[in-house]
Amino acid sequence: MKILHLLYESDGDYFGTGGVCTRAYEIYNYLKNNHDITLLCRKYPGALDSFKNGLRHFFVGNKSKSFLKSLLSYAYCSTSFVRENGKDFDIIIKEFSPAVPSLPKLVTKTPIVLQIQGYTGRKYFRKYNPLYAISLVSFEQIIPSSYNYYISINKTIINKFRFLRKKYIEIIPNGISKNILSIPIEDGEYILFIGRIDIYGKGLDLLLKAFEKFNSVFPDIKLIIAGNGRDFSDFKKLLMNLPSKVRNKIELPGWVTGEVKHEIFKKALFVIAPSRYEVQSISVLEAMAYGKPVITSDIQEFYFIKESGAGIQFKTGDYKSLFNSMKQMAESIKRFDMGKKGQKWVSQYTWDKIAIQYENYLKKVCY
Repeated sequence: MKILHLLYESDGDYFGTGGVCTRAYEIYNYLKNNHDITLLCRKYPGALDSFKNGLRHFFVGNKSKSFLKSLLSYAYCSTSFVRENGKDFDIIIKEFSPAVPSLPKLVTKTPIVLQIQGYTGRKYFRKYNPLYAISLVSFEQIIPSSYNYYISINKTIINKFRFLRKKYIEIIPNGISKNILSIPIEDGEYILFIGRIDIYGKGLDLLLKAFEKFNSVFPDIKLIIAGNGRDFSDFKKLLMNLPSKVRNKIELPGWVTGEVKHEIFKKALFVIAPSRYEVQSISVLEAMAYGKPVITSDIQEFYFIKESGAGIQFKTGDYKSLFNSMKQMAESIKRFDMGKKGQKWVSQYTWDKIAIQYENYLKKVCY
């Protein structure tokens, strides 16, 4: 198949990356030898068209350092690209975001699959001005209704959309590298958060408040926050509000990959995901694959933590509840057992299996 993927974030993105980018690269790593794959990505300062790791990258839009301008420009230019070139592909995958209000379906007869990896709803009002938030909430419900084919990460997310043609939905979860499962489990020495630096969405404000209390009880345990994102500067300002003795126990290594990422997971005591909203966090799945116990918020999307016995959940948005969970985990003699249970549960979700399911669905739509 000739596959065109409208991927609004890509490796090396100036604005940071997240699960959308990671998922695409992991799946296509298994499919690139049998299919011709083109990624149509949002242009950012320094982005150059290239053929990298077996995948063709085209960048379109404005190189603006304004995130909003770059998204709107990408929405327009990606639609223009599909209008001119869509006929040259067998299938198109569009990553859905209400912040990218494009409708390539209107300009091509090539079948398009809308991949839905999240839902924010009214929480947009906590992040943006009311006018912009209203437009995002509206687009989030209206745009998907115009498509015929969908991929979603889980049923919890898809059930939040009211107007989908549910007959054509394929649930394809996120996954982990099967190589991680063979690594011996080690007890660690620090608490780890790994992911996009999104203060409100990822609950990083809660994490800092909880860690300040935690530090008064466990002054020798560090917190590592690994990642990047648009909120990085504002997040560092929050750090500066902490007492120096607490601040000195927090490390920010930035975005980590490869061997550095491997080592940072391996040596963690436990992993925290204090998100206010989430889809299916790849970093949490990876933590489970490394045999690390996890602490997450109790949002529906983290149902599998309780189901698998992989960790502890706290009341979403409550930093005191998070602190109590951190204290409980640090003192628990069941950390190793939690890690083993999580590893067993996540072993069914390896990227090679997920890539096959993804490929089969695209073939079904095409043929």
